[in-house]
Amino acid sequence: MNINSELLSLTNLIILVTCLISYMAFKDRSKKAQLIFHPVTIGEKNEYYRFLTSGFIHADGWHLGVNMFVLWSFGNAIERFYYPHYLSETWGITMYLGLYFGGIIVSSIPSFLQYRNAPHYSALGASGGVSAVVFAIIFFEPWENLYLYAAIPIPQIIAGLGYLYYSWYMDKKGTDNIGHMAHFTGAIWGIFFTGLMNYELFARFIQKTLEGPTWL
Repeated sequence: MNINSELLSLTNLIILVTCLISYMAFKDRSKKAQLIFHPVTIGEKNEYYRFLTSGFIHADGWHLGVNMFVLWSFGNAIERFYYPHYLSETWGITMYLGLYFGGIIVSSIPSFLQYRNAPHYSALGASGGVSAVVFAIIFFEPWENLYLYAAIPIPQIIAGLGYLYYSWYMDKKGTDNIGHMAHFTGAIWGIFFTGLMNYELFARFIQKTLEGPTWL
């Protein structure tokens, strides 16, 4: 398989598998119960696989669609950045898998520690991995524009900092059922995992950030 093929990219394969598993879980609640992130069950039965499998299921079609659209938008781009910066394409693929699936796993750790004695709490979705991918892109191109509502340009680093603050604030506020800390933790994982796998990227990121946007 040519990993650089647009249709057979690693990102698109992850999206396909996630959509299939999520669809099966929509139809069969018992499958969702077996895969969902439930800290109490993990602690009592040592079912640590749930840290990963929860990233393959979603609450509904909208939840799935948003996560997979963002992953498709940024994941295929980060693949093009990742592979040239590592020793080989195979190593680049390994790092990409570590970025995405590591984001899913690591982003659930704070919730596990906080809710390990709370039977009512459960979580699902790929948001931690998606956040890791998005912030890895920011790490490579901090001043590239994102387009809010497909029209309003915002530099990625500004949007990223705003997103981190929002996630931190909403987690502290705790007025909804969204795992904001998972978003925050996944984003931090995306930045540091990418940099630690190739230290030169930290210097590159600092240099590009200090240079500012090219349009100034």
